[in-house]
Amino acid sequence: MKIVIIGTGNVANVLGRKIKAAGHTILQVISRNIDHAYTLADMLGAGSNNYFSAVRPDADIYIIAVSDEAIPEIAAQLLIDNGIVVHTAGAVSKNVLERSARSFGVLYPLQSLSAQRESIPEIPFLIDGNTEETMLRIEQFALTLSGRVQYADDEMRQKIHAGAVMTNNFTNFLYTLTNEFCKKENIDFKLLLPLLTETVQRLQYNDPPLLQTGPARRGDMVTIQKHLSILENYPVLHRLYQEFSQLIIDYYGKYNKESIV
Repeated sequence: MKIVIIGTGNVANVLGRKIKAAGHTILQVISRNIDHAYTLADMLGAGSNNYFSAVRPDADIYIIAVSDEAIPEIAAQLLIDNGIVVHTAGAVSKNVLERSARSFGVLYPLQSLSAQRESIPEIPFLIDGNTEETMLRIEQFALTLSGRVQYADDEMRQKIHAGAVMTNNFTNFLYTLTNEFCKKENIDFKLLLPLLTETVQRLQYNDPPLLQTGPARRGDMVTIQKHLSILENYPVLHRLYQEFSQLIIDYYGKYNKESIV
């Protein structure tokens, strides 16, 4: 297929490389910043431009890979007679594109993508389209990029996106706080990485409730109080540790739901 990519950030970069590797032709990269457009286009063997009036009219799919906030503005400037216009956002309705083209939809990569990473991770795609024919064409394209393609309408996609934020973004922020704690306490944070890896690997074959361990799961109030004492000088971590521990105790319903406060 012939593709036009609008955007030059992480998603545009990684999808562009994946699309090229799948044997598609990337006709053009469009960005307000012509230098960024040229750099990505040069890597992908495509043309570049910073004017929407110069968008090639002969592409099969136009991929808007920009921030959620920028999608409506770009959609308002994009008028495509032929071809399908898709955006890559998890929390934006496909209908934002209804004035951009007769055929439009969503190609949402359910993955955290980084342009700095040379290898491309496995990327599940959630797709949607304004007609069955459009969705079929988007699906055919997505299947050339990934073996994991699933239909999700706007409501379902936003629910999955919320799950992705909790699974990825929230946990990473906890890692960030833990990393700061480790640095201040002269602990090598990388000592914890095998623990993280093992947990993720076990999640492939087990439901999360079956994998819960730790002092709160055991009702070990002595250890919990020791840890809270250690975290006295880290008010955010102290609060999170206390709240998480109480939530775990309450969730598993053991030890008479003893309060740690």
